Amino acid sequence: MIAENEIYSSRILEAPVRRVYQAFAQPQHLRNWWGPEGFTNTIHEFDLRPEGKWVLTMHGPEKGNYENESVFTDVQPEKLVVWKRLSQPLFNMEVHFKKIDEENTEIAFRMIFKSVSECEKIKSFAVTKNEENFDRLEKELSFVII
Repeated sequence: MIAENEIYSSRILEAPVRRVYQAFAQPQHLRNWWGPEGFTNTIHEFDLRPEGKWVLTMHGPEKGNYENESVFTDVQPEKLVVWKRLSQPLFNMEVHFKKIDEENTEIAFRMIFKSVSECEKIKSFAVTKNEENFDRLEKELSFVII
């Protein structure tokens, strides 16, 4: 069940769970698909372990650089990655990796906000942008070697 202060998006991908997880765990792949269509990323720090930091700049397609800083709180390879955003907008993010079978994986994003009103500010565009994120991930998966 999805709470009113959460945004949930998921997609089933035609790729083994290990490949999908590595597309996230390897910054050289993550930078190519993270964010909405048209965005590029500069990853300054990516320490994928509890208490490790993830610092990146998302570059908008038309203008603007968006600084992002987070700290990982839970890392379960090929299952779950959780982080707490330290930059605005503030929320906790869960990325779930679920093996459907040997060649299919469900990836799910759960964005958890402190309040319903904070969630509503982001929800109007986040669902569509998360779908763009998944589209970009699908394209990047063919470049991930496992």
